Amino acid sequence: LNQTKLRTEQYIHLRDAISTEGNASDFGRLTILPATFAGSSRHMLEYTQDAMTYVRHYGRPDLFITFTCNPKWIEIVQLLFPGQTSTDRHDITARVFRQKIRSLMHYIVRYRVFGDTGCWR
Repeated sequence: LNQTKLRTEQYIHLRDAISTEGNASDFGRLTILPATFAGSSRHMLEYTQDAMTYVRHYGRPDLFITFTCNPKWIEIVQLLFPGQTSTDRHDITARVFRQKIRSLMHYIVRYRVFGDTGCWR
């Protein structure tokens, strides 16, 4: 996991908490997750830095669009086997959700719903 190259001095607060609030053996083995681990703090930091790169290049955003998945969408329910729920088939749910996002973005960009689109991701 490339632990030796990671900047462990950023984790001084974690080390302080372990040394003052408990025994290190109670916590298990200390591991610093790399940026390649989805959901880790380093991974999220890279996403934040990517977003700031877009802001520097294109200017600040005009819109922040959120989109919520409904597990009872007909496109999801039709693909389930009898007795299955959408939580049993996260692959179907994720695929339908992604298709709907693409459809929404196509509609917004193509028909200029909010005006000209300089950048979206």
